[in-house]
Amino acid sequence: MKKQTAMNRDWIATARTLSQALPYLQRYAGATVVIKLGGHAMGSDEAMESFARDITLMRHVGVNPVIVHGGGPMINTMLERLGVTSEFVDGKRVTDAQTVEVVEMVLSGTVNKRIVQAINSEGGRAVGLSGKDANMIVCDPSDPKLGFVGEPVEVTPDVLHEMARAGLIPVVAPLGTGRDGETFNINGDTAAGAIAAALKADRLLLLTDVAGVKDASGEVVTELTAEQIRKLTKEGIIAGGMIPKTETALSALSNGVRAVVILDGRAPNACLLELFTDHGAGSIIRT
Repeated sequence: MKKQTAMNRDWIATARTLSQALPYLQRYAGATVVIKLGGHAMGSDEAMESFARDITLMRHVGVNPVIVHGGGPMINTMLERLGVTSEFVDGKRVTDAQTVEVVEMVLSGTVNKRIVQAINSEGGRAVGLSGKDANMIVCDPSDPKLGFVGEPVEVTPDVLHEMARAGLIPVVAPLGTGRDGETFNINGDTAAGAIAAALKADRLLLLTDVAGVKDASGEVVTELTAEQIRKLTKEGIIAGGMIPKTETALSALSNGVRAVVILDGRAPNACLLELFTDHGAGSIIRT
């Protein structure tokens, strides 16, 4: 009897949660949400399965999710396995012709297809592609010293619009093409921000391995303006790996993205919590 009572309470709580989510489901119906899935945030097979289920649910309730993924840890593992030695300039990997071949193999192959398969296994209709497909992302070198590391200069999202109309979920590897047909590796956050800006996305979710942007006391700040981000960066409170994420956020906001959220991709149902609950997740940044 006690077990049955506990189960009833669980079902009642689930029903209440669904009911409370209704305004948010209505709010995001038809909205475009770009989600950057970082290499560390992919975690275990269980975490990937949970993420894929959330993305499939988003698509079924009318959201148009676009996944842009990283894969740094997987690239490092493959380079080591192949015995490819990397050089670094100011802490950044030099991507020579040999390295960019490995990067493309890992990102467009192993990592991309793992995400696609996970979403399809949950009932979604995901299709993998890279920024090279349909000339979606055209790049210039971000720094000649770094070799084939690109900075997006032109983003043509037509293929993403077509996929949304067909009910498909794009999964994009952060690669681009150069003006002379070269292949460029793009920072995953940068690629996601550029795609979100081109789509004029309602939300850009940057899934990472921290809970969000923290203040001087180490507490997560749930809501921030662009001006506050600049102030915290100037004071050195935003530092290290959080700087490129907040820079991506500011660039996306200045180019038409409505809001950017930095959140912990390892947390269960992080995307659903952010979009469909009062509580939200991580740090939301608006202009």
